[in-house]
Amino acid sequence: MIVIEQSLRRRLLLWLAAVTLVFGVALLIEAYVSARRAADRTFDGLLDSASLTIGEAIQWQDGKPLVAMPSAALQILATPSQERVFYALFGANGETVTANAALPISDAMRRAAHAGPVYADITHDSVRLRIEGREIDSAGWETREPVQIWVAHTRGGREALIRALMERAALRFIVMALLAAALVWLAVRTSLAPLERIRQLLRARTPDDLRPLAVSVPLELKELVIALDQLLERQRASHDRLMRFIADASHQLKTPLAGLQSTSELALRSTDAADWHQALVEVNHGARRSARLAQQLLSLARLDHRHDEAFVVLDLVTLARARLIDWIGRAASQAHDLGFDGPNQPVMVRAIAWQLEEFLNNALDNALRYTPPDSAITVGVVTTAQQVTLFVEDDGAGVDEALLPRLAMPFERAGRQDTTGSGLGLAIAASVATHHNAELAITRAGVGGLRVALHFKRERLL
Repeated sequence: MIVIEQSLRRRLLLWLAAVTLVFGVALLIEAYVSARRAADRTFDGLLDSASLTIGEAIQWQDGKPLVAMPSAALQILATPSQERVFYALFGANGETVTANAALPISDAMRRAAHAGPVYADITHDSVRLRIEGREIDSAGWETREPVQIWVAHTRGGREALIRALMERAALRFIVMALLAAALVWLAVRTSLAPLERIRQLLRARTPDDLRPLAVSVPLELKELVIALDQLLERQRASHDRLMRFIADASHQLKTPLAGLQSTSELALRSTDAADWHQALVEVNHGARRSARLAQQLLSLARLDHRHDEAFVVLDLVTLARARLIDWIGRAASQAHDLGFDGPNQPVMVRAIAWQLEEFLNNALDNALRYTPPDSAITVGVVTTAQQVTLFVEDDGAGVDEALLPRLAMPFERAGRQDTTGSGLGLAIAASVATHHNAELAITRAGVGGLRVALHFKRERLL
């Protein structure tokens, strides 16, 4: 049963879109981080320049630093975003020299400024600020003491720069994504085109066109095309076998039916009751032969076309004994010596009961037909470490070694014409063996007759 799943084209496009989206989000995140770093580097440089400008304006009077805030320092921090600027100057002892706001500068930040410039993000009056602090040695006439300069401004200019950089990055990503989507769609369509060609080629064929495919495909579809060619080859071989079988079956059915017709015509021309009785006997014989042939044809067709039956666990010994007992009670077996040879304990295998019964029925029927009266026929089960064997053998005249490989072919009678058999018994046995993944062995028995054996492989045993 075919289960229709999601379109392969859609699946490929969704996977490629998902991969593109994941990498795109990663790139946008990396672009945002880079934009933030670039904005911080740019505006931190402005803070650095402003603090140095303030440092150059420091004067000393009476041993104390004084500073008149230079307008150049404020102009440096002036941006189109109208940043608010804050500053604070602390003396050597931490006293405030001048400030325009009480900035939240911690002791840790002040200690860190001893070693070099310090940059940090702070919040003042619910406003996020970027602050830079540094310590400089301010030389006066009477003293040389370090002072700390802290300059801060709002983040409007930084955020505006980050947005501008991100808008450009997002625009590039959108253009790239659209271009990638178009290229991916074209690539998927081109890549799946060979499948479409194969589909059209198969749909255009007639039911009896089983030639190998003549199509150019990429390397990845090579195995698929090879598998299709092999399937077509098997279908052609199966079709040829079927045609030969139908022809042979028609020929085999034609012979008894022609005999029935000629016998009945002769009887109709006669007025003698004895002739009518003899004709009825021959018609009955021919009808029985035709019925058996039809039955075996149906059995062979059932074996060849039933592949959905479940295997069950069964006892070979019990099945073989039951078939043997049934045949012992038949009139055709009265002139023969039928026996069983096998273990007393069960031998369990996974199999289909009616098929094994067909195997035994046809093997026993063959043995009874092709052996003289008083012949011994044995049904047996043999177990070894590697396999289990179900067999039927007789002590009749047997078959020439050169003809043994042909016995499993339909309508094969080992060259004999003096028999009422249909030539399908061992062909049915071969089909049973194939269905059970077993081996059919047709050999000469040790006593000179014929042995038909079914060898079950280890995976069928329990």
